[in-house]
Amino acid sequence: MAWRSARHHLDERVPAKAMLDVVADIAGLHAQVMSSAELTLAARVDGVAPNDVRHALWEERSLVKTWAMRGTLHLLPAAELPRWQAALSTRRNWETGAWQRAFVSRQELERLNDAVAQALDGRLLTREELAAAVGELTGSEELGAKLRESWGALLKPAAALGLLCFAPNQGQQVRFTRPDTWLGGWTDHDPDQAMAEVTRRFLAASGPVTREDFARWWGIPSPARGGRLLERLGSEVARVEVEGTAAYALAADLPGLAEAGGSRAVRLLPAFDQYVVTATRQAEHLMPGPFKARVYRPQGWLSPVLLVGGRMDGTWRQEAKGRRLLVTIEPFTGPRPAWARRAAEAEAERLAAFTGGELELRWADP
Repeated sequence: MAWRSARHHLDERVPAKAMLDVVADIAGLHAQVMSSAELTLAARVDGVAPNDVRHALWEERSLVKTWAMRGTLHLLPAAELPRWQAALSTRRNWETGAWQRAFVSRQELERLNDAVAQALDGRLLTREELAAAVGELTGSEELGAKLRESWGALLKPAAALGLLCFAPNQGQQVRFTRPDTWLGGWTDHDPDQAMAEVTRRFLAASGPVTREDFARWWGIPSPARGGRLLERLGSEVARVEVEGTAAYALAADLPGLAEAGGSRAVRLLPAFDQYVVTATRQAEHLMPGPFKARVYRPQGWLSPVLLVGGRMDGTWRQEAKGRRLLVTIEPFTGPRPAWARRAAEAEAERLAAFTGGELELRWADP
């Protein structure tokens, strides 16, 4: 827990100038909810402000928003997107018969992708505008209309192939563009080499992991395939045992894992924080008891977490009430050590300052 907490930059915050390094090190920011991505950084980066993420996305273009692991929205370093895209292109779930029966045939998808690439070349289009352009370019209003039927299913293959990413909204409407023209300087990467680098990145941040851990995080249905991807690293990866469970770690990380000491870092992690996402299958080992259902909720919802020394010790929630920010912390067990309680209260103060509210803090009984 101490080693993983440090690798996720949760032991000590880094300066704001290292924000992009943090995004790279933890393998992206989960961005289904944009405020969670901002708070994920705030837990790790000193001096970061909410508009820093938007500035990096839409003005500096040093971050990019796209569909990535598990088909969910992530923010990734723009400079690394070609490598991530090459790795994502190896998943190709759209080539399965089940996917094609549910959405479109392979031939129709190829026509759609070609039209998306042409329509977005140097342009920023809303979903409606993109659907209309696809219908016109393919000569099939039906194919264009399919883009309106399912929020992301028909756009995710284009994203994985490097043909589409998110652009700044137009009012409340989401817009898309082509990453090579939006970011510039695009360099193609070998998909297998890119996949190896992604595997290293995950192990470096969240190891040791089982093949099931890796398969779930990457979004592939087969743990056996997850194991093969891990073992393709050859001598770079080592088989280890963690409390009787077979797992994998980078060989270079074994000394650090063996020597890692205890941590007293306390953080209020937001919903969908990467530390919590990557620990799904091991979560009960990172808790003081059988509390997994209070963090990993139905419909894929992940609760905000009170993290103490790398352990998920409780949950928390926030509610804006005018100028006040009500923060309620709910430990799983009690009472909290005085040092942990003081540190959690300091984190709540930071949260209030980050959101611009006046803190009202409550502790709920376990």
